[in-house]
Amino acid sequence: MRITPFAASLYSCCYKHNSSVERVPQLARFRTWASGTGCDNTTLNAIVSKVRFGRSEDEGCENLINDLACGSLELSHSLVEKLLQKFWDDWKTAVGIFRWAESRSGFDHVPEAYDMIVDILGKSRQIDRMRGMLDEMRRRSLVRISTVARVMRRLAGVGLWEDAVKVFDELESLGLKRNTETMNLLLDSLCKEGKVERAREIFMALKPHISPNPHTFNIFIHGWCKLDMVDEAHWTIQEMKGYGVRPCVISYSTIIHCYCRMHDFTNAYKLLDEMHSQGCPPNVITYSIIMNYLAKTERFDEALQVPKMMKSIGCEPDTQFYNSLIHVMGRAGLVDDAVYIFKVTMPGNGVLPNTSTYNSMISMFCHHGREQEALGLLDEMDSHGTCKQDAQTYHPLFKYCFKRGKTDDLLRELLDHMVNKNHISLDVSTYTLLIHGLCRANKCEAAYLLLEEMVGREMAPRLSTCRLLLEEVKQRNMHDAANMIEGLMRKLKLSSNKQGYT
Repeated sequence: MRITPFAASLYSCCYKHNSSVERVPQLARFRTWASGTGCDNTTLNAIVSKVRFGRSEDEGCENLINDLACGSLELSHSLVEKLLQKFWDDWKTAVGIFRWAESRSGFDHVPEAYDMIVDILGKSRQIDRMRGMLDEMRRRSLVRISTVARVMRRLAGVGLWEDAVKVFDELESLGLKRNTETMNLLLDSLCKEGKVERAREIFMALKPHISPNPHTFNIFIHGWCKLDMVDEAHWTIQEMKGYGVRPCVISYSTIIHCYCRMHDFTNAYKLLDEMHSQGCPPNVITYSIIMNYLAKTERFDEALQVPKMMKSIGCEPDTQFYNSLIHVMGRAGLVDDAVYIFKVTMPGNGVLPNTSTYNSMISMFCHHGREQEALGLLDEMDSHGTCKQDAQTYHPLFKYCFKRGKTDDLLRELLDHMVNKNHISLDVSTYTLLIHGLCRANKCEAAYLLLEEMVGREMAPRLSTCRLLLEEVKQRNMHDAANMIEGLMRKLKLSSNKQGYT
């Protein structure tokens, strides 16, 4: 197998030079490749680097406990929260940090930290561990409404909706009550997973004992619309009125969203008129929905009339609306107009940009080949007080690198900037983008290292990603890699994306 200079630099970071070819942790080696220098010597980065070298939550915790620099750090709840956020997609690391923090003398986690860990475990489909953490919270009387919301949502999300119902039935044992608020949490969890009819049955059984509120009906409207059952959503509007509950802008906007998603703008405009007649004028979110979907169907001229519609009724744009407008203008090829909105209109109206604003601008510049302006905004974000980069910030820049063949210099610098400087963990979408891009750039050895890294972090790659990489490694006679990928694909198919894999 011929090793390219790119792959050689990767492999040089992947193995210790001894006869046993002992592997070092996957993420650490890719970080080293990306930067060439490794982590900074600050205390915070010492925590990040130490915990990342753990192959399990227990090992990561022990590494931190045994590290003198970490032991001398003054720990705060804010610091723990930031660390958990950084490792949102890496449950082993997050749990390792959580256990290390609670081992510190005099430090007790606040309920918010427990909620974060519950959500991280549920998101990673570590359902048994999530249940164990919930039981630990119950023993410490730390379970809150927000905890139950996360647990129900994650259970329903992996198809365990009956378990979500069981959590509701056992709320009193968790120190909570079965009331309108908790009923809505259950109904919302079920409806968001398409179990609207089951949610309706539960609602009918509970309503003699628990009264619905406007949010109850909006949950059902959203659930029916998600299934494109718009007639049922309209019927729910009438049911609301029967209960003496007045439909609100959320009720109508949800149905308008459904019409727009179905490209039925005629009925969307009719419902817009009905909102006015019912004394429930649309808001900036309503107009954003219409504008975005008009743009998706490439009705750009019509989409760019929406700001005028808003202005005619005195509806003021907010940051999110401007983000959408910039995106629409970028798609329409009106780059300079979008720049004017960003640099002149938004500041002139006192509307502050956020991370999504910068992401939209960077994406637009990359799409139109204006690399330096995109990189300039990335630097601007570094000095910005609140607009910090996230994984989505880098995606258009990575795509630009692959499109222009800049995989040996700019890509390396961007990964260093993302992973080492800003400590942003690679998520499934980022891994997928990089693996596909590297394969198409004839750098499948590097792509395979990333796949190994994903598996090491217990992230399930997509089957399409595995198929693409499998074809590439077979062409290069990488037999061990091919066997690993084929075995992984068998596990993915068997799991049916329900419970993940081990």
